[in-house]
Amino acid sequence: MLKKSSDYKKLAEKICVEVQSCIPTEFERSAAKKVLQGNIEKVLLASDINDTAPESRNVTILLSDIRGFTALAETFSAMMVMELLNRYFSHMTDVIVQHGGTIDKLMGDSIMVLFGAPHSGADDIERAIACAVEMQCAMSEFNEQNLAMGLPEMFMGIGINTGQVVAGSLGSAHHREYTVIGDEVNLTSRIEAQSLRGQILISENTYQIAKSFVLVGEPNRVRVKGKKEAVNLYDLMGTTKPRAMTVPRREIRKSPRVAINMPCYFQRILNKQVDSEEFQGEVVDLGYNGLLMVSPIDLEPFAEIKMEVSLQLFGAGTTDIYARVVKVVEGDGRVLCSLEFTSMDSAGQQAIKQFVDNQIDQS
Repeated sequence: MLKKSSDYKKLAEKICVEVQSCIPTEFERSAAKKVLQGNIEKVLLASDINDTAPESRNVTILLSDIRGFTALAETFSAMMVMELLNRYFSHMTDVIVQHGGTIDKLMGDSIMVLFGAPHSGADDIERAIACAVEMQCAMSEFNEQNLAMGLPEMFMGIGINTGQVVAGSLGSAHHREYTVIGDEVNLTSRIEAQSLRGQILISENTYQIAKSFVLVGEPNRVRVKGKKEAVNLYDLMGTTKPRAMTVPRREIRKSPRVAINMPCYFQRILNKQVDSEEFQGEVVDLGYNGLLMVSPIDLEPFAEIKMEVSLQLFGAGTTDIYARVVKVVEGDGRVLCSLEFTSMDSAGQQAIKQFVDNQIDQS
């Protein structure tokens, strides 16, 4: 296996020269060089890492996922969803490549990126964090395109974790790919699942190494599947390396709120599928970006639900809202859930904002 990126470049240059020698004219040779070298280098790298024996490596894993993707898939045709995803992946992978990340896989609307495999560097964590911040920044340009095309904004959550994994090629003679496996990979998935839209969550391991150059909120102690003890997660606000950057806030988390008494119906989302069983809850508090609901069933923090809310009070009909549970308080024989919206149509957003504003004006 070649050890350095410069080795791939040198070999690619050598092969490129040999191929060019078979091309008759100088103009054609010059044009071919621009296309050949990069592609040859990529093929060499792919063939090399896909034939790598398993080894233990310390890596930083970045996992991103689109919030409210279930709603998009239900609202738009498969062709439109494919077009949206291709544009989204184009924006995100450009950022990832610029920061030297290795794209491990694309999974539906998720992207898994490695820093430290197959090649490691002293700045792996620094690059991973900067990459995550710039990915969130790139969502602004992507959403500007969406709005210009009459499409909804999309939001992304990101989880980052650092730890020991087993890296190597996995598969058979028919298909092999370079990947990583281990408990730290599973933990990254749990961290990403708890991130809200526009948010980057980093693990305790990552924070301890990066704390001299990152700005984070207070640690949030959370129980995650696969861990006996609760883990600390940190909301990344910004970084100073390789330059000062801040994570754009996709919404005002603390918007005006008004008391309300309104029935709602909801279904749980399990494994990105809307469960058929429906429950009736009661909305008791409403803001631009979330609400407080009395639930008839226990809901876990960070669970996702699909809600059908009557907007007749707002001068409209009904709208589907996708939301994530951010906090649960049990007492007095009821379950009180604080929810943050992850997706709804623009009519619903406008109706809720107008209703909240009117209630404030009248108070």
